[in-house]
Amino acid sequence: MTQRALEALIAFLLLSGVGMNVAAAVGLRRFPDVLTRMHAASKPSMLGVVCALVAAALALGSIDAAMKLTLVAGLQLVTTPAGSHMVGRAVWKDRSEVHPDTDVA
Repeated sequence: MTQRALEALIAFLLLSGVGMNVAAAVGLRRFPDVLTRMHAASKPSMLGVVCALVAAALALGSIDAAMKLTLVAGLQLVTTPAGSHMVGRAVWKDRSEVHPDTDVA
């Protein structure tokens, strides 16, 4: 892979990560209740962070750095869904009010 193609891939991954995190922030601001905000906080932000970590690993070009960033991405992939699940359980047990358009089984 040429240097120019690598730089384009890194830029694409960084912009994708930033875009996903911006989408998560907008969702947190605009969605009406905790359950929909929880979805907006977990899905796009996790993908955004992983895109940024892959871009950082490619930019650094070091196996040691890539291994450390892989560990960070793995921890992100484990802790984000677990945290969202705990928030969802707390909302469900508390019987918090949800927006009428939110589909709750």
